[in-house]
Order: sequence, then C-alpha cells, then structure tokens
Amino acid sequence: MIAIDWGTTSARAYALDHGGAIVAERSAPLGVQRITDGRFADALTSLCTGIGSESLPMIACGMIGSRQGWVEAPYRHCPADFSAIAMSLTRVQGTRLAIVPGLMCRDVDGVPDVMRGEETQVLGILSEQRAERSVIVLPGTHSKWAIAGASGIERFSTFMTGELYAILRQQSILGRLAAEGSDDAALDQGVRRSLRRSAALSHDLFSARTLVLAGELAAQGVSDYLSGLLLGAEIASALRWLERSGVKDKLEPIVVGEASLVARYRRALALAEIDAMPGPVKAAAIGMWRIAKQAGMVRE
Repeated sequence: MIAIDWGTTSARAYALDHGGAIVAERSAPLGVQRITDGRFADALTSLCTGIGSESLPMIACGMIGSRQGWVEAPYRHCPADFSAIAMSLTRVQGTRLAIVPGLMCRDVDGVPDVMRGEETQVLGILSEQRAERSVIVLPGTHSKWAIAGASGIERFSTFMTGELYAILRQQSILGRLAAEGSDDAALDQGVRRSLRRSAALSHDLFSARTLVLAGELAAQGVSDYLSGLLLGAEIASALRWLERSGVKDKLEPIVVGEASLVARYRRALALAEIDAMPGPVKAAAIGMWRIAKQAGMVRE
C-alpha cells in the first residue's frame, strides 16, 4: 500500500509491504497550498511515480483532508482509538485513496483544539494493544502535547512555538540584533528563564534585546536564546496542562519529529528535570499502516 503524509507545503509518500515495512519513499513540494486549479489527482500520480501503482490501497493524513485540501475529512472528537479513526476515514471518489480524519478536543474551559496529521504519529507510537498512559510531544510549527493510552488519543494541547519563533526572528526588532551562529549556553539560559516561577514571556522576550545592548549576550546567541525562551514557556505551560488533565506521575514523554528538533526539545526538557525519549522517525507511516489495517484496507 501507499501512505502519504500530505501537508501544507510538501508531501511525502511511503510504499509499504504486506507487513507494514517501508520499502520506498518519495517527497515533493506538492503541499495543498502549492496545488493550483484543484489538480490533486495529478499530484497524487506524481507522488506515486517510482514507488507504487495507484491501483494499490492508499491512505493519506494531514492538510489534504482540510477545507483547503482535496476532500474535507471531518474532525473526530477525542478520545479516539484505532477503531474510531479507521471508521471515520473519508474516501476520495474515483481513487483508492482514503483520508484520515483530524481530531478535536476541548480544554478545561471548553475551548476547542485541533490536530490534523499528528494523530498518525501518535498512533505510530502506540501499540494496538498498549494500555499504559503515555505523554507524546510533537515539535513543529504548532507543537502538540498529547495524552494517549488504552482509549487511544485522549486529549492534546497545541503551542504555537515554531510559528512564534519564526515571526520574532524574521519580523520583530529582536531578530534585527541576531547574527548567524549557534549557542547552546544561550538556549539553556532562555529555557531556564522561562521555567522560573516568576516568568512572564512577553516581558522576558525583550531581554533578547537588552542583554545584547548590555554586552551580556552575543549577537550569535540571540536566535538560540529566543528559542529557549519559547521552549521553556511551552514546557512550563504544558506541565500545568498535564497536571490539570490528571497526569501527575513521573513524566517520561516521547518526543517525535525531525532529529534536530527532537534533540532540542530533549535538551530543554532535561533542564526541567524531565527525561524524554525519542520516538520512531517514521511514526506517521507506521500509524497510517495501523489505521489501514484496522479499516480492512490491507491484510498482513
């Protein structure tokens, strides 16, 4: 079968064998924002070229199922397990493609939160029989923290860490002082500042300017310092969210994503005295395989 992680700017297709192992993959800048005149069928053909036939069963996740995508796959409310998600697949007429639904939950104040695509990464980590509760962190433009267990994905919370960093770095006065380079000590300094009890992010962010002006932060460290402030603020907020969600045991979260982001998050979490484990790199492909199997699209 073919599994496609189809996002906003790019898409990655995986060819999977009868046991769910990846035998080939292909990526292309064919995200939903880059497809004009609704030519999704042509994009699908391009993605499959060289890795498999469109006559194979196909499953996709991500923004391809959004209102801006090929066919809208309605949100499924949490909790949602393998069976619930498999029963909610949206089929694309004239193809063998099924689209995974996004998920929706509400926080303690009743405000909705959504994810589309990350659910397959979470299910790629969980075993179909796994019962213990887990915390899974998915870094990205909009980072997600998810609680999952016997009932599947119970709830999650979104943090706009990646997007805020890009805006601050590229469009704010803070970014003007930054020079190319990396500085792990500056990253750690930012994380620790946001983890302190008196942290106030909108105030602390300005210190990325004042520390440079005072000669206490090098221009090459500004980017990492900003990143650390945002990461620390995310971790502090996520820990409060976990406590309100009833997760009070010792945390050993699983972090899933690009290797560089996983390493950065694990470093920041360690400063909060949290030992985090890296998850599988191809979690989305594994999750889509498991959903397809649950839906009867493939047989082992």
